[in-house]
Amino acid sequence: MKKRYIETGKVVGTHGIKGEVRVQPWADTPNFLVQFKTLYTDENGENSLKIISSRAHKNIVLMKIEGFKTIEQAETLRGKTLFIDRGDVSLEKGAYFQCDLFGCKVFDAVSGEPLGAITDVSQTGANDVWHIKKDGKEYLIPSIPDVVISVDIDNQKVVIHPLKGIFDDEN
Repeated sequence: MKKRYIETGKVVGTHGIKGEVRVQPWADTPNFLVQFKTLYTDENGENSLKIISSRAHKNIVLMKIEGFKTIEQAETLRGKTLFIDRGDVSLEKGAYFQCDLFGCKVFDAVSGEPLGAITDVSQTGANDVWHIKKDGKEYLIPSIPDVVISVDIDNQKVVIHPLKGIFDDEN
């Protein structure tokens, strides 16, 4: 089941003396995060923050949050993980949240053989790397067009064309 509230970033510090915070976005670009008017500080959506303004600044997002008027107040948010409500997002066709990959079963495009399940995603800069576990072993595959054939989040199914040498039984 897909999570309703999704981790989207972390407050890493303050900005100025009037209560702004610096947020490290966990998205493709900082601009993704600036579109939200409400963020949450818990995975159940019980504690909301009303965003007065936000703007991308290099690789972070600067935010002014209702009720936070001083640097001391803003400092209380340092280290907090921020969440978005999935219902507030309209993704392009074929796009998905990274967290939705976890648990997806992975299959070989040619043989149809099951290769394991995705347990984690690492970001390397050039491309993401998916961690696939099967029979207690972990395999790392690059998330690149030459490898990933299809991703079906609704059916928890990913089809790949694995590179030679990734799985033990290949020459």
